[in-house]
Amino acid sequence: HRYKLSDRKAAPFQTGVAEYAVSAVGKKLVYRTPAPQGAPGAPPSPDQRPSLFLVDADKTAPTSGQGRLDATLRMHVDPRAEFAQIFNEGWRLQRDYLYVPNMHGSNWPRMKEMYGTMLPSVMHRADLNYLIDNMGAEISIGHSYVRGGAMPEVPSSPGGLLGADFSMESGRYRIARIYDGESWSPELRAPLSAPGINVSVGDFILAVNGVDLVAPDNIHRLLDGAANRQTVLTVNNLPNPQGARQVIVVPVANEQGLRTRAWVEENRRLVDTMSNGQLAYVYVPNTGQGGYESFNRYYFAQQDKKGAVIDERYNGGGSAADYIIDVLQRDFDGYFNNVAGTRVPFTSPSAGIWGPKVMIVNEMAGSGGDLMPWMFRYRKIGPLVGKRTWGGLVHTADTPTFIDGGTMIAPRGGFFTREGKWAVENEGTAPDIDVENWPKDVIGGHDPQLERAVSEALRLLKEKPVDRRTTEPAPPTWGKRPGG
Repeated sequence: HRYKLSDRKAAPFQTGVAEYAVSAVGKKLVYRTPAPQGAPGAPPSPDQRPSLFLVDADKTAPTSGQGRLDATLRMHVDPRAEFAQIFNEGWRLQRDYLYVPNMHGSNWPRMKEMYGTMLPSVMHRADLNYLIDNMGAEISIGHSYVRGGAMPEVPSSPGGLLGADFSMESGRYRIARIYDGESWSPELRAPLSAPGINVSVGDFILAVNGVDLVAPDNIHRLLDGAANRQTVLTVNNLPNPQGARQVIVVPVANEQGLRTRAWVEENRRLVDTMSNGQLAYVYVPNTGQGGYESFNRYYFAQQDKKGAVIDERYNGGGSAADYIIDVLQRDFDGYFNNVAGTRVPFTSPSAGIWGPKVMIVNEMAGSGGDLMPWMFRYRKIGPLVGKRTWGGLVHTADTPTFIDGGTMIAPRGGFFTREGKWAVENEGTAPDIDVENWPKDVIGGHDPQLERAVSEALRLLKEKPVDRRTTEPAPPTWGKRPGG
């Protein structure tokens, strides 16, 4: 739509616009239409590329197709010359954009000279990424990502996954476990627990799309390219075809979400059992949108608990999670009485868990996952249990891309304390209680870090029980007159 100040009216201007920009003087407008979708995995044809249009912005609305630009470009690229230009530009980007000017003490001109001697041997764009990544490593800093570039296009054929564990019995694949996403997570799709799918734990998968499946054949060979496509499974409760049935399922391309949700829910139930219902379990997978959603969903749904175990292992980072720390640190000021239901008074503020908190950390938590436990300790919320975090606390912002779309990130900001000391980057956040999850223990069904966190929270709860009233005081007598 276009709104004209002269007549103060809005009128349709153009439809099917994906993006647009108006010239500085307001007389011209360039817009782009969405690209039509072709067959999955097929390279786009000329008719399936976005279209650009240049039209007058200050005149009548354009007709369909008016002002179309021929944006089909062809160019000759000398890979060796382009590789040299990208190498030199990557070196300059680190020099000019790094958050401190001393390059962490690295002799940066010498690094260009040393690694530049290998540039003539680079024969592929992936080789170039490897070379400049190693050069960047001389700065010794995290978040210095080298990615992308003009790589050959390879058609994808994602394999399908059924969201299940298998065992081998009688030369057949038997379903040992079906991951169901807890049946309440709208973002998770579990192929074998969808409505109407007649498959159970213990069933054998005898064939995929009519192809017999017998050990030692790999089931994933038969599921190649099956992601998000209807697939016919032949199943039976016996390892033979007599009485078998066929079911149609839609495999997923990635089942990490299903397995993570199962792990989280198993941990929550374990904490509930070990603490006799006194402790909440809250998993924070990152410090971005997904992490905040997970924290809000699990933390505020368990406000009846006396304490909490906050698990940030494998935290992928994102931003500074000061919101989460503020909520964990929150205390209540008083109460409002409750005239209905259980009559247990409401706290003010009403949202929170008021007892001890313990946070679990490990070496696979980084960036925002480094800072969150650092703040947790700094604010004296509770102890940290596990292993030292990754140690990468710088932020990335505005490093320009290379000419071919690749990147070599130069971190733009580092964290230092109120005392003026650089912190966490290349250090991580160490636990107060060091606990290793040895493979033998994990394979045996134990999670020593989680178990120790629960025991610490219970110890703290015993030492300092939650001071929360469950009854209100006697009614006030403000209206009573003296002597009457």
